[in-house]
Amino acid sequence: MAAAGDRDEIYTRIRHDTLCSIVICNDASLRNGPIIFNPDFFVEKLRHDKPEVFTELVVSNITRLIDLPGTEFAQFIGEEDPKLPGSNGTAAGFFRSLNFLKRKDKGVIFGAPLTEEGIAQVYQLVEYLHKNLRTEGLFRVPGNSIRQQILKDVLNSGGDIDLDSGEFHPNDVATLLKIFLGELPEPLLTHRHFHAHLKIADLMLFDDRGNKTDVPDKERRIEALQLLFLLLPASNRNLLKLLLDLLYQTAKKQDRNKMSAYNLALMFAPHILWPKNLTANDIQENVTKLNNGMTFMIKHSQKLFKAPAYVREHSRLQYGSRLHVSKDDLDLLPSHGCMDFQLLKPQKRSRVGSCSSSSTTNTFQDNTQQRTEEALKELFCHVHNMPDSAKKKKLIRQFTKQPGASTPVSDTHTPVNKKHARSRSFSGLIKVNPS
Repeated sequence: MAAAGDRDEIYTRIRHDTLCSIVICNDASLRNGPIIFNPDFFVEKLRHDKPEVFTELVVSNITRLIDLPGTEFAQFIGEEDPKLPGSNGTAAGFFRSLNFLKRKDKGVIFGAPLTEEGIAQVYQLVEYLHKNLRTEGLFRVPGNSIRQQILKDVLNSGGDIDLDSGEFHPNDVATLLKIFLGELPEPLLTHRHFHAHLKIADLMLFDDRGNKTDVPDKERRIEALQLLFLLLPASNRNLLKLLLDLLYQTAKKQDRNKMSAYNLALMFAPHILWPKNLTANDIQENVTKLNNGMTFMIKHSQKLFKAPAYVREHSRLQYGSRLHVSKDDLDLLPSHGCMDFQLLKPQKRSRVGSCSSSSTTNTFQDNTQQRTEEALKELFCHVHNMPDSAKKKKLIRQFTKQPGASTPVSDTHTPVNKKHARSRSFSGLIKVNPS
């Protein structure tokens, strides 16, 4: 049986390897070891230093991709409590909260709000399942209820389990993982994001005439999910990354385990995406979208935990072209890990990125501004050439009402004074493609 300290150290190391990222290192104590580069470093730093700017940046771009009407948008940003299918109002929420408190008295992780400690316990199950991906019917075939209860009691007590002893079957562990997810106070993807996931699952390509087709818009879906995942609480995002990676690897072995991405989605959508207390009518109405959305997340999971390029660029520009990263900065980054990192050997004579001159910086910023203006012109021309519709008028208003925003075409609609709750930032309309 593994020691508790060893397991915590392994999980902590996995978390910090994905987070602690150095762009420019001026701390002599850090130059002797390898430098870990994380492309999302500035994104995470912006999240910590300027949370309102970060949220505005992400939300404005999400609403560029999906339409969230007033009430749904207010629920999405937390200004109103989510009104979900099958909800019984505040009384149901009160009794659920009371049950959480009762369960937490014993320090259990099942049925309690998600914490990093709980994830460290559940990581034992995830690690074991990665070794047994070839088990036929994994996550579909139920395990033994008695053995599952033994596992559950040990995890609730904070203990470690020797899953490699042969005492437990992979189906026991897989079923227990689903039970853990199903007993969380709210879905892993949160109640607030439920309507956004429905809208993302409905993103389809348009034909040459501007008519919606039945072909999924893969690029927009990936972009929208990348943005949405940036808004998840730290613990939710960490566990979601571990879970989707596990399901992705499981689907890759479907020739042996008979579990495709769609089959896995059927097993997990109710546990991580569906709101609590869904009625039969609610399920029937949305089940196809939710299952297809879950399937898409599994298939493209390796791309979903990277911030879009324009978010990275905007975050970097918040700090200029050079940033001196101290040891304290590394401790400030929350655990929103991305496993895609590179090890860079420390350089003896120069610091990474520190030799950029001010003239180079000015030239880069000028080029960025030029690309922004060109992208804006192309975007406006595209909107101006759209067939007349309410959507076109809305987009024109969003262009013209922004302070300092000039339109490339002179005969545009005049600005409308009516304010829209979602149109808070013009930056969300522009997506700069880095050269």
